[in-house]
Amino acid sequence: MSARDQILQATLRLIGEQGIGAVTNRAVARAAGVSLGSLTYHFPSQEDLLREALQRFVDEEISRITAYVTALADSGMAPFDAADAVEKAVVDFAYGPEQIANLELHLHAARDPALRETSARSVEAYDRLAAAVLAALGIPDAERHAPTIVAMLYGLAVRRLATGDTAATGTADAFRLLLLGALPRT
Repeated sequence: MSARDQILQATLRLIGEQGIGAVTNRAVARAAGVSLGSLTYHFPSQEDLLREALQRFVDEEISRITAYVTALADSGMAPFDAADAVEKAVVDFAYGPEQIANLELHLHAARDPALRETSARSVEAYDRLAAAVLAALGIPDAERHAPTIVAMLYGLAVRRLATGDTAATGTADAFRLLLLGALPRT
């Protein structure tokens, strides 16, 4: 793993375990096992470090989820059955300090214009991914419904983290409820 990758991984871990306030150059360098000079060579500013850490997390998560979505689409699963698969995916993907760091970085972006563009791009990427899932399930107007799915999943992530729920309880039911409103009436 390159020094740059070690730094980004350490940054996400620090944010997830201790919050953005813990992200000092010395703390990140120590956690990454690199010199302070190496850290500042790769990331001249905190904004650069936070922006790239968020983008790296989102890119990796989207890659993992896209593979899952492809398998889901290829399965020909009915939309209501897919809700259970979504809940399982959430359990598989949504835990650890990196997930906390992801949410914390989005909240930080509300206060830091330098991070806001990266945060907005990551939310748009999640919207595109949700639209692809909905389209694969045959849901009409997938692009219109995707932001609602993303908002629900973010809200449920906050709920899981706040309550310590590691089973993603209620995710499938919430997904089904939203699908009821999106499915064509027969």
